[in-house]
Amino acid sequence: MEKFFKLKENGTTVKTEILAGVTTFLSMVYILAVNPTMLSAAGMDSAAVFTATAVSAAFATLLMAFLANYPVALASGMGLNAYFAYTVCGELAANGINNPYQVALTAILVEGIVFILLSLVKFRETLVNKIPNNLKLAITAGIGLFITIIGLKSAGVVIADPATLVGLGSLSSPTVVLALVGLIIIAVLNHFKVVGSILWGILLTWGLGIVAQLTGWYVINPEAGAFSLIPNFSVGVLPAAPHWFEFDFSYMVNHAVDFAVIVFSFLFVDLFDTVGTLIGVASKGNMLDEDGHLPRVGRALMSDALGTVAGACLGTSTVTSYVESSAGVAQGGRTGLTGVTVAILFIASLFFAPIFLAIPGFATAPALIYVGLLMLSAIKGMDFETDMAATVGGFLAIIMMPFTYSIANGIMFGILAYVVIKVLCGKFRDVHVVMWISSILFALKIFTML
Repeated sequence: MEKFFKLKENGTTVKTEILAGVTTFLSMVYILAVNPTMLSAAGMDSAAVFTATAVSAAFATLLMAFLANYPVALASGMGLNAYFAYTVCGELAANGINNPYQVALTAILVEGIVFILLSLVKFRETLVNKIPNNLKLAITAGIGLFITIIGLKSAGVVIADPATLVGLGSLSSPTVVLALVGLIIIAVLNHFKVVGSILWGILLTWGLGIVAQLTGWYVINPEAGAFSLIPNFSVGVLPAAPHWFEFDFSYMVNHAVDFAVIVFSFLFVDLFDTVGTLIGVASKGNMLDEDGHLPRVGRALMSDALGTVAGACLGTSTVTSYVESSAGVAQGGRTGLTGVTVAILFIASLFFAPIFLAIPGFATAPALIYVGLLMLSAIKGMDFETDMAATVGGFLAIIMMPFTYSIANGIMFGILAYVVIKVLCGKFRDVHVVMWISSILFALKIFTML
């Protein structure tokens, strides 16, 4: 173990690495409760998604551990799963596509393959660096607002209103009250720096929901989406089979532009998510070299790309590096042994499926809202004065995601506004080829919508 992970060289021990792995796992295991709930909205079986989420997370994290020797864990990404379920699958279903999640999984497979190719030619980092910083930060902030409104909607805190589009749900509803209480719980736990605060917030909210069910406040009504909150162990504890290789390439052939936009949007978001997380976690652990570069970054990016392909084959949304890995790094994790520990715990969690699958949407809503808060904080780094094109583009990216209920729309309006304003201001030479290609792609998308 010492020889493979170079523990002494990295100033760590087996005990420290294992403790760091447990810390990282507790910080990100909430995805096992959130992802099945999110993707079931796209017509996928929640038990199958649970299995796919756990297995793909373990596989990708092991790749990161053995290929790059970094204490970075991976799993289905927040925001990307929302884009998968509510934007891609929602729009496909509205357009009469009968198997929307299979088309979305195909797009993720193609995205993963593109990632692999970009990683092999070392173009991925260059691509990220050529996107205006304001747009990168705005996309993160916009996704934060997007998953926040999803969380509020799933708990009934925000409801549809014919007069004002949205309105406040009933404050006497148990789901609304418990979701808001759950958010407060997570905030308080974070104040006291409790490890796994988001997970504990979900579990405590769920526990309060069980009390509400037993006392008759929460009423079971499957037709209204109110199911029993008590785990059903009669179905057994063995994991369900995932959605193996459920791809549909016919949509890609018949709707090339629309499919390309879906792939590009997944690619765009995952690029920033992965590179930003890797740099952020490495900085926290003092793992960057004297030039501020991340050693073995190519191997780390390849691990992410292969994890995405594996996730698509198993039947889950894009697998990406988790910023929660910084919790383990703060506990002293410095090598891939931390990741091995995380992977083992994800595999072990497969046998607790009845517990995770019984957690309702109103209990995972606080997690979505809180993660949305964390992502929204990216807006602090935006520059609203120097470049008007980047300012307006970033602003549109932020507001169009929640207000049009689509991450892709936010990226599209942000990029198009940036390019158009640059051209009209006579600064077209400042527009990198990546932005030109992106704007042309989105212009074609708009043309197909007319």
